[in-house]
Amino acid sequence: TYTASALAFALRNLPVPVILVGSQRSSDRPSSDSVLNMKTSLAIFKEAPFGEVVVCMHGTISDDYVLAHRGVKVRKMHSSRRDAFQSINDAPLARVDFPGMRFKMLNPRFIARGRREDFQVVSKFSDRVVLLKFYPGMECGIIDFLVDRGYRAIVFEGTGLGHIRNACVDSVARATEEGVLTIVTTQTIFGRVNMNVYSTGRRLLKAGAIPGHDILSEVAYVKLSWMLGSYPGLDRKDYVELFHRNIAYEYNPIHKDSLFPVWSHEY
Repeated sequence: TYTASALAFALRNLPVPVILVGSQRSSDRPSSDSVLNMKTSLAIFKEAPFGEVVVCMHGTISDDYVLAHRGVKVRKMHSSRRDAFQSINDAPLARVDFPGMRFKMLNPRFIARGRREDFQVVSKFSDRVVLLKFYPGMECGIIDFLVDRGYRAIVFEGTGLGHIRNACVDSVARATEEGVLTIVTTQTIFGRVNMNVYSTGRRLLKAGAIPGHDILSEVAYVKLSWMLGSYPGLDRKDYVELFHRNIAYEYNPIHKDSLFPVWSHEY
């Protein structure tokens, strides 16, 4: 997720797809998925209408098909399964069936290939960003410490609809006063934050916290690092507008029921 989203923000107006390929089984094992992932990535490169950064990996544990996941909407959801990579809050962009190598688009929402002359590399990143997972009893002084150490953005991976403890609201307000961007995402992975529902969320909004909508916490971290590194010196309003701008389709405004996986309830 980190590598794919960094490339997605840094490589602008891509004339071709940029494909990250890997394997869950090393190439010296008979069960390796590396060759199939590589072969199908060539079909995606040749036939895909999109100019995006994608992750190309198995769609099942068998050699049935490979999926092209949008780089800013993919997460590794298992440590070892061949189909460990899954699109989150979005459908994969495409699939390639094996052995026929038949290419099929799955998602009508994509960034079309750009013109070669419009391609740009915007690749400066800041190391003054922190991704902080909220947990019960978290010391609010951690926020104050990060502000004092000169960090310029904090991504909170909050609970549910986007919350951290009430006691930390004052520290978030102080961070805002010091010019630090505070983004709130959710630990639930699926769904989106809505900080207007409960009083804690509304207090955080009043303190200057910025809702991350359905952006993955890792992607929010990378995007802030890219924003601060590539566009230094903007004021808060411009940074907030840039963060909420859908640059690489890191936000999906419509969540269909089909985007949430249904797990088996039998053992």
